[in-house]
Amino acid sequence: MITSTWWRRSATTVAVLALALVPAAAPAAAAAPTTALPAAAAPSHRALPEPPPVYTARDELADLPVSEPHSMDGYSRARFPHWALQYGTCDTREVVLERDGQDVVQDDQCRAVAGTWASPYDGKIFTNSKDLDVDHLVPLANAWRSGADLWDTKTRKAFANDLLDPQLVAVSAASNRAKADKGPEAWRPPLRSYWCTYSRAWVHVKSLYHLNVTAAEQQALSDMLDTCV
Repeated sequence: MITSTWWRRSATTVAVLALALVPAAAPAAAAAPTTALPAAAAPSHRALPEPPPVYTARDELADLPVSEPHSMDGYSRARFPHWALQYGTCDTREVVLERDGQDVVQDDQCRAVAGTWASPYDGKIFTNSKDLDVDHLVPLANAWRSGADLWDTKTRKAFANDLLDPQLVAVSAASNRAKADKGPEAWRPPLRSYWCTYSRAWVHVKSLYHLNVTAAEQQALSDMLDTCV
């Protein structure tokens, strides 16, 4: 179960995010669509949360409980409410698309209508947000099998919309669908240079949320951490 310390951190998520939103410079007039958000309403570009260094990840991995997967009985993506409204008309997905892209322009509904995105899983470049998925790095179904089946809805919602930790990332739709709900023992990003970041992030998210790993998952994560230099 989640500790009281984690609950206090979760309860402040919205407030912390609001403080972090600093107005961005308005895009050039010639490039901006007529429905672009006013500059004062658009958040500034923020970097994807960086997972802890490899030595911390190794300690976290060693502390993760190793167990067989829980039953999938009762699972549904609807048990993890997403995408949550973050501010104005912007939901979690749109915040991640703005954060992970370059020169992103949003319309009056906060939809990303222009920008450039590099998918960290496979290195592919996109200029249409419809070609992207916002991936739960630790998939919802994997979390369910790892202990989230015991959570309440509030905790699952926090997990599915976590903007403070390295749990959400904009990636190519193709790579996200190839990954599905697989753990690192069954799927790894095609771009090997991302394995270090991916494994550190996976371990950190599972550590933060007190989730289990399987023996095969633990070994795969250790192997991926070995790619860190």
